Amino acid sequence: MDTPTFEKSMARLEEIVSLLERGDTPLEEALKLFEEGSALIRSCGSMLEKAEQVVVKLVKGADGEPQEEVFSDEDR
Repeated sequence: MDTPTFEKSMARLEEIVSLLERGDTPLEEALKLFEEGSALIRSCGSMLEKAEQVVVKLVKGADGEPQEEVFSDEDR
């Protein structure tokens, strides 16, 4: 089974939120949706953490040319 992309996971999470916000979902189904949503949140968080680890930013080097610099927590 292929792992869903971040965008697909977020789209499904938005669907789940919409369904739960309507307030007419039976309790058992609402609990299943809540569990699915919780798993999607964890998955998306993990994907974001992995992406953050590979993010680089371009900064102007001493010679005026762009250079890559590893993204750090201080840049948030």
